[in-house]
Amino acid sequence: MKDYIIVTTLCDSEVVANKIINSLLEKRLIAGAQMSKVYSKYWWNNELEECDEYKIEFRTKSYLFNEINAIIHKIHDYEVSEVSCIELKDGDPKFLRWIDENVG
Repeated sequence: MKDYIIVTTLCDSEVVANKIINSLLEKRLIAGAQMSKVYSKYWWNNELEECDEYKIEFRTKSYLFNEINAIIHKIHDYEVSEVSCIELKDGDPKFLRWIDENVG
């Protein structure tokens, strides 16, 4: 494995989500992104909040995480935005090659 990851963030605006996706794709920091509408409940300032959000997942390589994180934070409008990643331990070789061919 060559340190493949899935980076995740959430936005309250589809416009902001698309700005993040487009910026990362244009810079070839991600091979692709998936966006889905989700319902979230969470604590914020000692209040229980709930809202619709847009969850975005990005397919990329671990060495690009810091740059991806910085760009997301430049565009994001949350005071505290989740930017997290999980490591892909294994994957279909064609899928991993697709990532290799489209980032970097």
